[in-house]
Amino acid sequence: MDDPICPLCQRPIPPEAKQSQHHLIPKLRGGKGGETVLLHQICHNEIHATLTETELARSYHTIDALRSHPRLEKFIAWVGKRPPAFHSKTPGARRKR
Repeated sequence: MDDPICPLCQRPIPPEAKQSQHHLIPKLRGGKGGETVLLHQICHNEIHATLTETELARSYHTIDALRSHPRLEKFIAWVGKRPPAFHSKTPGARRKR
């Protein structure tokens, strides 16, 4: 069986990789029970370090929109050079919800 692919960075998510479900529309902004996607934990952390819950709900509620954000584009290029199970702390504080 093939490993799932992270829709943000397009790398495989091996079983030993830290991973989590991301609500495309934040639960706090009406997305409870809505569509989720499986991401590397580092990718999920970067999304929430970059965008507020309101920004996610209004403008970045699709993978294509997330991939087009300038900071996330740079992150995707950077993390794409790392092994699939790579994880590190996300620098900086998380955005406010």
